[in-house]
Formats: sequence, structure tokens, C-alpha cells
Amino acid sequence: MPTYAYACKDCSHAFETVQSFTDSSLTTCPECHGTLRKKFNSVGVVFKGSGFYRTDSRDSKGSAVAPAASPAASSAPASAAAN
Repeated sequence: MPTYAYACKDCSHAFETVQSFTDSSLTTCPECHGTLRKKFNSVGVVFKGSGFYRTDSRDSKGSAVAPAASPAASSAPASAAAN
């Protein structure tokens, strides 16, 4: 179950509590019965390695972009092709 941090708007009392995802947010300070606000912290998740980008899951066949034609084949002079 996740840990949530709260701070009172009136007395600045700060604390953390473990709550289920389905539990309602706390609204009353346990110290002064004032209004609470939920504090948000940065998420501690780091994605490393392959598989996190759209291009990582593609194989070299089928869905990948076909390589361009070689320049030698497409740059043959038109006069040589006509003879």
C-alpha cells in the first residue's frame, strides 16, 4: 500500500500515512482539526534498458522502414538505358 504525505494548511503539521488506493484522502488535521492538503513528491521510477521506446519493440522484418535503393542503380544515365 502506498504512503501519502499530508500537511496542515493552518498549523503546518506534516505527517505521512499508509492508505489503500481506494481510501478517501484525509481532510482534517489530527493536531488542530484544520484543513489538510496532500503533498506530492517526485516518483522514484527510472526506466532503463531496451523496450521502453516505440522503436525498441520493432523487428527488422515487416514493420521496419525499407532501406533506400542504392544510388548507383537509380543514377544510371537515361541515354545508356535507351541503347
